[in-house]
Amino acid sequence: MPRIRRWLVVVCLCPAGAAVAQESWPGFARNAQHSSLTPASAQNLNRIRWQTPVDLAPQYSSSGELLIHYGSPLVTAGNTVIVPVKTGAAGGFRVDARRAADGVLKWSQTTDYILPAHQWTPIFGPTIAPFRVYFPGAGGTVYYQDDPDLDNGDHGQIAFYGLANYQANAPLYNANVLIDTPITADSEGNLYFGFLVLGPTPAALASGIARISASGAGSWAPVTGVSGDPTMLQVAGNCAPALSVDGSTLYFAVSNGSSGYLVAVDSKTLAPVARVALKDPKSGNPALITNNSSASPTVGPDGDVYYGVLENPSLENIDRGWLLHFDGKLSQSKTTGAFGWDDTPSVVPAGMVAAYRGKSSYLLMTKYNNYADTGGTGANKIAILDPNATETDPVTGMPVMQEVLTVEGVTPNPPLTGVKEWCIDSAAVDYATDSVLAGSEDGKLYRWNLATNTLSQSIVLTPGIGEAYTPTVVGPDGTVYAINDATLFAVGQ
Repeated sequence: MPRIRRWLVVVCLCPAGAAVAQESWPGFARNAQHSSLTPASAQNLNRIRWQTPVDLAPQYSSSGELLIHYGSPLVTAGNTVIVPVKTGAAGGFRVDARRAADGVLKWSQTTDYILPAHQWTPIFGPTIAPFRVYFPGAGGTVYYQDDPDLDNGDHGQIAFYGLANYQANAPLYNANVLIDTPITADSEGNLYFGFLVLGPTPAALASGIARISASGAGSWAPVTGVSGDPTMLQVAGNCAPALSVDGSTLYFAVSNGSSGYLVAVDSKTLAPVARVALKDPKSGNPALITNNSSASPTVGPDGDVYYGVLENPSLENIDRGWLLHFDGKLSQSKTTGAFGWDDTPSVVPAGMVAAYRGKSSYLLMTKYNNYADTGGTGANKIAILDPNATETDPVTGMPVMQEVLTVEGVTPNPPLTGVKEWCIDSAAVDYATDSVLAGSEDGKLYRWNLATNTLSQSIVLTPGIGEAYTPTVVGPDGTVYAINDATLFAVGQ
């Protein structure tokens, strides 16, 4: 009986109608709310079952780091692993479909997708909708492959402004329109993503948010319109749009290149619903929104919305940023988290933490680095936070979300003090075993046992690599997928 009750909780935390997501990992941070709750009990981290490159030409910095965000692997209901692969030094991408049991290639599709201008390489982010995989193409178009569990599914191309318009002026659209976020799909197969417009187009496009319905009908809204601010230039780079629990409202951040808003629009019409200026809670200045971040909104089971930003002025919070917290209408600012830089928090049902005695029905898991090179202690951690309780932050003196549990990394980080960072875009929350799966810059994948507050399992993937920000994914059979040093590893028993 206790285990049955646990899985009922997981179902309640997912949006109505999300049957496909119950058996797979269809998008960034698993679902359109970015909860990162696993579809099945994660296997023990006993061995690497197979591995495959996700970057055929990794570009290491002079200090030996990878300044990149790798796209999330995805897993279908039929247990096929969809792997985004970077094929060239400056770009070039394809999508590989591999058999989960042994990594054997089932099919592969190249794309002409063009990256936006960048410092750190942005995310190339496909998604799975019912019976179809979608992935970005050139000119703001989207490619698809049907029946991804098969090796011969039909494939095609769609455009949110009309495929005929694209085909009539493909070179112009390819030069001037770029997708700049991962694609998010809802349970009905509707798609959402941000796009940049760099020059004139026959369809008179402007940078904004796009929607393509499950039937292929496209629509879009400019960032200036949804924000009510003519200075806005783009949907924030790498910001995967998120949907409310009932699917009626779409959330994403917009930016003028340094600051901006969290906005809410009607998910069907893209009509503006609400906006809130993203501000540093300590200084009151506009918070910094950077395309080097992959922070995306997380929507809690109660409808609250969380989004990570950088502080302003710089180093006010030793580059930890802030996890901003709003109600679903974006009308009320709530308790802030002490760390928000480049992280999408995961949802942790409160019942996973046996020692928790607070009143919140769910908690948040986030990375919680304390950077030694920006004035911190080097005690780099991951944390479980109570979004509705407060404590005083020792760095800034601000009231922040209360720490319920934290655990520090274990590998020294010479010549700096402290330990290696947790460089993750999002982590996987395994309700069945009361644990969290997350990777570290030390090259290991860890299981954090929330009952004992220990790193109870780990496995060495590589000798370690700095900066590459990656997600952790769990398939329907419990296989754990993690990326380190430009390689995807399938880990299990």
